[in-house]
Amino acid sequence: MNRLLACLVAGALALLAGGCGFGPGEAKKGRAQLHVTRDFGRADLHVDATKNGVRESDTVMRFLQGAAKVTTRFGGGFVQSIDGLEGNQSAEHDWFYYVNGSEASVGAADYKLSPGDVVQWDYHDWHATQHIPAIVGGYPEPFVHGLEGKRFPTRLECENDSSSACRTVGDALDKEGVTVTSAAIGSPAGDKTLRVIVAKFSAAKQVRAAEALTLGPATSGVYARFDSAGHTLTLLDAAGHAARVAPPGTGLLAATQQASQPITWLVTGVGDAAVQRAADALNAQSLRNAFAIAATPSGVERLPG
Repeated sequence: MNRLLACLVAGALALLAGGCGFGPGEAKKGRAQLHVTRDFGRADLHVDATKNGVRESDTVMRFLQGAAKVTTRFGGGFVQSIDGLEGNQSAEHDWFYYVNGSEASVGAADYKLSPGDVVQWDYHDWHATQHIPAIVGGYPEPFVHGLEGKRFPTRLECENDSSSACRTVGDALDKEGVTVTSAAIGSPAGDKTLRVIVAKFSAAKQVRAAEALTLGPATSGVYARFDSAGHTLTLLDAAGHAARVAPPGTGLLAATQQASQPITWLVTGVGDAAVQRAADALNAQSLRNAFAIAATPSGVERLPG
């Protein structure tokens, strides 16, 4: 009994330090970042925050609530509004969040924050799809810190290992401190491997994640579509409809994930020049908060357009 009372007293006096099993615990070293956007990352709502040191009790929801006025639904686990901008079921607009570029599978109140996490909340139209499994806007995540505090191996699969585009992508990852291994396109990969494919779409489409780009956002989560032969790239609008055929030489840089498959980043296009343009766009400045990008001859465009 005396030992129990001592523990309770210690816990009351040192709650924030986590004594006797209470409190948030000690902060882990590392920085977490928060961004709030709308329309698939096209508009920055300027609700940004940085957390230096992450505690065991920190969640994605608490991180957001510390930076913005938030209302919730479904028992507090899901966000209804951020700074007055509300989800609207009839208008098919809502809030979605991604951690290190990966769509979360649990409510924000249950997602534990980890050092290095880049959290992005985005308010967008879900008419074309409610499921966008991966985006590129957290780059260099998930390659640097992985997901849920676990780093994963990164594998580079190039159509031509000696091509300029392959070297560009390899150098960009190396600059971020990412160690990569090489493999032939389509080689079996475990679901805990991060995969980067650098190839013309005619070669990339042998991979299931790339082939999904012929079917539209409801299957791929990417607002761009190749024809089955890989000869044409069509850019889509927020409703998933064709906006325009991409001009010749346009590259696509996108991320996706199919069931039981690894997260796959695609650096692709119709021809070699297109693939090179996509490779050149692999940097944090070009990709910040983007869902996917088209690297056109006249510049980078965020998708959907």
